[in-house]
Amino acid sequence: MHALKLIPLGDGYGVVLPREVLAKLRCGSGGTVYLTETADGLILSSNHPVIQEQVDAGRAFIEDYKEALRALSG
Repeated sequence: MHALKLIPLGDGYGVVLPREVLAKLRCGSGGTVYLTETADGLILSSNHPVIQEQVDAGRAFIEDYKEALRALSG
């Protein structure tokens, strides 16, 4: 867990992210992060939530049909 410091930024507030958090997000200065609300709370991610859902669905499809895909590829 990381304690994040809020700083005034224009009419709102910014959050200071430690370097190790940025490294885990694979993001840096000028990058974009997404804060998504879920039933369990908030998630901070460098992946766009809609695109991540599509990637997850594709991975699940590949896992479900890996034998058929393997047979078709060879």
